Amino acid sequence: MLSENTKKNHSKEEERKNPLAWEKISRLIARFAIPAIISMLVSSLYNIVDQIFIGQGVGILGNAATNIAFPISIICTAIALLLGIGSASNYNLESGAGRPEKAARIAGTGLAMLAACGVLIGVMVLLFLDPLLHLFGVTPDILPYARDYTGITAFGIPFLILSTGGNHIIRADRSPSYSMVCVLTGAIINTVLDPLFIFAFHWGIKGAAAATIIGQIISGLMVVYYFARRRNMTLEASMFRPKGEYVKAIASLGMASCINQIAMAAVQITMNNTLRHYGAQSMYGADIPLACAGIISKVNMVFLAICIGISQGCQPIWGFNYGARNYGRVREAYRKAFAICMTVGTLFFLCFQIFPRRIVSIFGSGSEEYFHFAERYFKIFMLMTFINGIQPVSSGFFTSIGKAKLGIVVSLTRQVIFLLPLILIFPAFMGIDGVMYAGPIADGAAAFVAIGFAVYQIKDMRNKE
Repeated sequence: MLSENTKKNHSKEEERKNPLAWEKISRLIARFAIPAIISMLVSSLYNIVDQIFIGQGVGILGNAATNIAFPISIICTAIALLLGIGSASNYNLESGAGRPEKAARIAGTGLAMLAACGVLIGVMVLLFLDPLLHLFGVTPDILPYARDYTGITAFGIPFLILSTGGNHIIRADRSPSYSMVCVLTGAIINTVLDPLFIFAFHWGIKGAAAATIIGQIISGLMVVYYFARRRNMTLEASMFRPKGEYVKAIASLGMASCINQIAMAAVQITMNNTLRHYGAQSMYGADIPLACAGIISKVNMVFLAICIGISQGCQPIWGFNYGARNYGRVREAYRKAFAICMTVGTLFFLCFQIFPRRIVSIFGSGSEEYFHFAERYFKIFMLMTFINGIQPVSSGFFTSIGKAKLGIVVSLTRQVIFLLPLILIFPAFMGIDGVMYAGPIADGAAAFVAIGFAVYQIKDMRNKE
């Protein structure tokens, strides 16, 4: 009995020391979410900056090539989130429950798996490059550009996965600012090198790819440096040997985010092939819809980066306080994250509806048909932007409090359960316009489901009190 009391006293002492347990929620959200938002925004810049400079320096076919390559980036992010968020969520829960050594061992397992998976995926992409590009919907005119871009960026995959996943563990280790600097440094390098390689050296799309992987390498090495020299947790060499029970725990809490990304990749591949097929039957041709969809998906990444950054920044708050049974603080953090995402979504909705042509023009010039399709796609497909942040925030919330299965279900709602069937069914009756109208219907349905599950969990926490 004495030993058990000692453990409880130790847990309470650790809780008192940790600001997650007592600091004002709004201040904690700002402290953790702002660096996470900046990190996510900067991560999206890897693709957006490439898209802008490629559009200006290479043209429509270059933009379409990055869209074809985009599923590989999504798959890499899926693995990084599986291991990174899974490790960070378990780390927060175990730390909140007063088990710091177990928390550190989980983090070590996650880091080792990130490194191993990054190398494996990079090799697989290089070995099966052309079959993958054809699977992703490439056309004969786009193929040379897609082959050059993807063949080079494949060498940066190990560093991309380590940086993306490792930064979640860094934030869980109470260093959100360093996590932000890691991603920001890589993006700045990419932004500086892009115009130099594309326009000054005349390397074209190969230059954009080279700039991207150099930025990814620097970000990945900064993650390595953090865990070697600057970490707060106690890590020993033996902790980097993966253990089955820890891998299972990581996968359980990281699966929701991973499945969401895999679903995005599946939707992107299906959409590319649908746009190619029905675009060829329309006045636009096959290449214009592929280029426009690529641009709009990159722009939408800016909005989603903010919402996902809010979710990621709140995860330490949700996870620690749920583990410590401070349910009131968990509920308050979710409500404030919800309100912020709704506000941001409304602002982006207005921009997408009022300025679609100006936004598309940033990514280069094109024919009148090109801009006509882009404007219609923007206004229709992004019609429900104002509520689109609810689903990723709610999925992250469920994962953080240990409700892994619920997080997976919510992650699947928009992409797999609603959007994927709709982009297969609607075009059969509406042609290429069917892809556009599938978006807002899936968005609205996913938000409705996420809100319903969140209300149930909040009531459950009140009952526990």
